[in-house]
Amino acid sequence: MHIFYTPDISGNAYSLDETESKHCVRVLRLEKGEEITLVDGRGGFFIAEIADPNPKRCLVRVVRSEQDFGLQNFQVHIAIAPTKNIERMEWFLEKATEIGITRVIPLLCQHSERKEIKPGRLEKVMISAMKQSLKAYLPQIDELTKFSDLIRQPFDGQKYIAHCEKQHRDLLRNLVVPNQKSLILIGPEGDFSSEEIQAAIQSGFKPVSLGNSRLRTETAGIVACHTINLVNET
Repeated sequence: MHIFYTPDISGNAYSLDETESKHCVRVLRLEKGEEITLVDGRGGFFIAEIADPNPKRCLVRVVRSEQDFGLQNFQVHIAIAPTKNIERMEWFLEKATEIGITRVIPLLCQHSERKEIKPGRLEKVMISAMKQSLKAYLPQIDELTKFSDLIRQPFDGQKYIAHCEKQHRDLLRNLVVPNQKSLILIGPEGDFSSEEIQAAIQSGFKPVSLGNSRLRTETAGIVACHTINLVNET
């Protein structure tokens, strides 16, 4: 199955952009009449036939479509401190997209090692993962957000902060409420500061544990993402 990202698709006729056209015609060598799959990142899933295999503007015609493809009755929002090695952050985004995530908020914390990101580059990683995992929803990725700003933002769902300080913390899996929105904060390699943890708790975030192992940032993000998905699937 050959999948292409078509965010601005409307109607039954559509021209792939130059990058996707080249991949379709020159790389995959697809010909007129062959079927391909299109996703728009908003839940639209389309089966289309190639009408004109032009390597610069490949014209396709939609033969059937489905809206809300793979729509879930819960949402996973993860605010995570970008890792110093950006490839580890990209790995997290790839795997979280495959598992199922709604929104990623890169988080600037007191102990953050990386203080700038390129959301456009990170979005490309998620687009590729969305296509590879046959999903029709593209997760939202925000600009880098200060921790203090994020915890003051309203959120109409369950809020958690995962940290490593030695205080009482319930396991995330025991607190997740199915069929709801969940927002979980994941800190940098040096963890959140004590001040940040207390500020989050005062703002309504529940302190949680992801298990007995001490996890790297990107691993903690994946564990949190998978835990919330798993609770909602049982």
